[in-house]
Amino acid sequence: MLGYLLQKIAYAILTLFGVITVIFLLFNILPGDPARMMLGQNETAEQVAIVKKKYGFDKSVGQQYLYYLNDLSPLSFHSNDPEDYTYLTETKYTASKLFVVGNTEVVIKFPYLRESFQKNGKKVSVVIAETLPNTFILAVSAIFIAMVLGVLLGIVSAMFKDGWTDKSIQLFSTLGMSVPSFFSAIIFAWLFGFVLHKYTGLNMTGSLYEVDDFGEGKYIQWKNLILPAIVLGIRPLAVVSQLMRNSLLEVMNTDYIRTAKAKGLALFAIIRKHALKNALNPVVTAISGWFASMLAGAVFVEYIFGWNGLGKEIVDALNTLDLPVIMGAVIIIATLFIIINIFVDSIYGWLDPKIRS
Repeated sequence: MLGYLLQKIAYAILTLFGVITVIFLLFNILPGDPARMMLGQNETAEQVAIVKKKYGFDKSVGQQYLYYLNDLSPLSFHSNDPEDYTYLTETKYTASKLFVVGNTEVVIKFPYLRESFQKNGKKVSVVIAETLPNTFILAVSAIFIAMVLGVLLGIVSAMFKDGWTDKSIQLFSTLGMSVPSFFSAIIFAWLFGFVLHKYTGLNMTGSLYEVDDFGEGKYIQWKNLILPAIVLGIRPLAVVSQLMRNSLLEVMNTDYIRTAKAKGLALFAIIRKHALKNALNPVVTAISGWFASMLAGAVFVEYIFGWNGLGKEIVDALNTLDLPVIMGAVIIIATLFIIINIFVDSIYGWLDPKIRS
C-alpha cells in the first residue's frame, strides 16, 4: 500500500510540475510588459526599470522560469547579492534558513505565489486565502444538494421504471447535463432573484458576507448561498440521479434481492435495507470526482451571482490582466484537484487490493 501511495504522489508531483510549466509559459508569451501592467498608465522609465529588477522581469524567460520554480518550491535557494532577484528581502517573507553555501542561502518556506499587480502589492496567497473558503462552502453546498436530491430522484426513478415519473426524471437529468452552468445561472438569477423576488426573498447577486447599512461590520447572509449552490449542483445532480437509477436497477436483479422479494418484503424495505448500500458505490465515485471539478467550475457561477469566491477573483484578474493572481489561482486549484484524486485513489486501493497491482 505504501508503494502504491508513493507512486501516486510521484505522478502527482510530475502533473503539478507540468501544470506550473504550462501556466508560466502561457502567460509569459502574452504581449505586454508585466512591469507596465503593475505601474499603470503614468509610469516612468526609471520606475519600470526598478520594478523589472525587483521581480526579475529583466531576465530571460528561462531564468524567470527558474526563479518562479524557486519561489514555489518549499526548499529554495536565495542569493545574498543585491543584484540578483530574491523576494526574501523585498517582501520580508518568513523563511527558515537551513545553511549558507558561499553567497547562497538555502531556506525552507511556504510556496510564494508572488504579489498582485492590481492590489497594491498584496500577496497572491492572501488574496486566495480570503476567497477560497467561500468557494469551498459553495462547492460543499452544491455537492450536498446534488447528493441528496440525486439519490432520492434515482431511487424514485428506479422504483417506477419506464413509467412517466421515470421518464420525467430522465428528461430532467438530460437537460441538467446538457445546459451550461452559466446559462442556468442567468435564468435562475433572473427568475428567482428578480421576477419572483417578492415570493422567494432571494437576491440576484450577493455573497456570503455583506456589509451592514451603516458600514460598521460584516454579517453572514446565508440566503445568498441558495441560488448559486443549486445552479452549481444541477449538473452533478443529473449525473448522480442517472447513476443511482442504473446502479439500483442492476442491484435489484441480483440473487439476494430476489430472495428478499420471495420472502415477501416490501419494495421500499428491500431498497432501504439491502440494495441501497451496494448501489451507492458508483455514486460515491462520481461525487468524489465532481467535488474537485466544482472548484474550477464555480468561476462563471460565482461571477454571475456576485459570490466573492476564487472563481470570481479569477474573472476579475482576467479583466485587469492581474497575471500573478490568475497563475496562483490556477496552481492552487490544480493542487487541490490532485490532492483529492490521490485521496480517492488511496481509498480505492485500500478497499480493493486488485487496483494496486
